[in-house]
Amino acid sequence: MTTYPNRLRSGPARPAVRPARRGRPVTAMALGHAAVDFYQGAVPALVPFLVAARGYGYAAASGVVLAATLLSSVVQPLFGTLTDRRPLPWLIPVATTVAGLGIALAGVSGSYALTWLAVALSGVGVAAYHPESARLARLASGGSHTAMGWYSLGGNIGFALAPLAVGPVLSAGGLGATPWLLLPALTGVLITVAAVRRLARRAAEATRAGRPAGRDDWPLFLRLSAVVVCRSVVYVGLSTFVGLYAQERTGAGPAAGSAALFTLFAGGAAGTVLGGRLAARWGRLRTLRAAYAAAVPAVAGLVLVPGAASPYVFAALAAVALYVPFSLHVTLGQDALPGRVGTASGVTLGLAVSVGGAAGPPLGLLADRAGLGAALLPLAGVAALAWLLARTLPDRADADADAGNGAHPA
Repeated sequence: MTTYPNRLRSGPARPAVRPARRGRPVTAMALGHAAVDFYQGAVPALVPFLVAARGYGYAAASGVVLAATLLSSVVQPLFGTLTDRRPLPWLIPVATTVAGLGIALAGVSGSYALTWLAVALSGVGVAAYHPESARLARLASGGSHTAMGWYSLGGNIGFALAPLAVGPVLSAGGLGATPWLLLPALTGVLITVAAVRRLARRAAEATRAGRPAGRDDWPLFLRLSAVVVCRSVVYVGLSTFVGLYAQERTGAGPAAGSAALFTLFAGGAAGTVLGGRLAARWGRLRTLRAAYAAAVPAVAGLVLVPGAASPYVFAALAAVALYVPFSLHVTLGQDALPGRVGTASGVTLGLAVSVGGAAGPPLGLLADRAGLGAALLPLAGVAALAWLLARTLPDRADADADAGNGAHPA
């Protein structure tokens, strides 16, 4: 039986940071995270409007979602490797702006190719943002898993707000109104720039101090990544089609789709908060396994339970179950690769998270041929696979280092 060093129980060496001083930078990084992940949520929120205005089929619509995730899934780990070699704090405001600019341009042209490229540009911005941002957020949190959970929550809130903003803006101004969607990015830059500067100085001081990081455990990290890939397939599949599925079940217009997406994304925000609390009580791996077990009936119920309300109820339940482990993936990955925190963040937040977009076009083809329900139901099986893979993670990989020592970024 493979054994793992006790460093994974307590995590790598963490700087002593007083909670009062830790809170403000974590809050700023969480708000910046919300601004960037707004644009990940904006892409599926655009889909019902693209279908209605341009007559895209399900396969074409899912191709737009793939544009946001394809380059991101490849590029984000590369940015993580770069930030491990050399800090790049300037990348955070630049990447935030690029993420917003891509979505701002997405509706300007009626060309599918140009829309695809604009959404892909936004995905590159998102990819460039996360590794360096997660590295600085870890420093701001003082190594607290709970504080990192609040950082992750910021991204979930951005996801949840996207359909609330995209729906009214595009309902009022059509696809040509997408330039207004640049505003969250500019706001995020203004909020985070001072915190990024302070954290960059602290990171430089820590590098000069030469603090030991611990040994990287690649076998553990690869198994964890396999779990997150499955989670990505389920969540990206849901976010791509749940809006259209809600419209189909209710017989309503794009507003019904935006409401379903908000329900999905808001459930994700609730799941992130719940995940940190459950992990402090049960441990990260036990929480992670229970969440994936709960995701199976939640995803299946979305399709199998009749009624116009079921897409909303079960979308919320599925999102909670899928987001309970989200911040736990990040901290487990960073603890497994303490010497490559940028790489760990890039993979858990990038390659493993967004690679699920590759499943979008096949699901879209299945939806075109057999209906949306037939495309969504296999996602329950993928959730079951995530649960099975999570059971292979060794219990020694768990760590409850900040149980009873949570840090709310107030």
